[in-house]
Amino acid sequence: MCLSIPSKVVRISEDKTMCTVDTMGVQRDANLMMMDDDDVKVGDYVLLHIGFVMNKIDEEEALASIDTYKEILELMDEEQRRQTILDDDNCAERGSI
Repeated sequence: MCLSIPSKVVRISEDKTMCTVDTMGVQRDANLMMMDDDDVKVGDYVLLHIGFVMNKIDEEEALASIDTYKEILELMDEEQRRQTILDDDNCAERGSI
């Protein structure tokens, strides 16, 4: 089972095709081509799948999900935490259930 960790948009490219997101302290680039023009703004929370922003989510819902993930991650060592976050949007099973 795959779960997407909410990520906060911290930067949007000038051409609005890419953004940088922060996922619990890990920053990475994500593609915006699956979203409507100007739908995503800096500060929004989004969900990713294989490097693409798939949808925007409510901040309250995002923060509640992040709190749950923090509880889980507290049980892992630092390398396991980082790898879990990085692997999140590359889950082969996402969408198959």
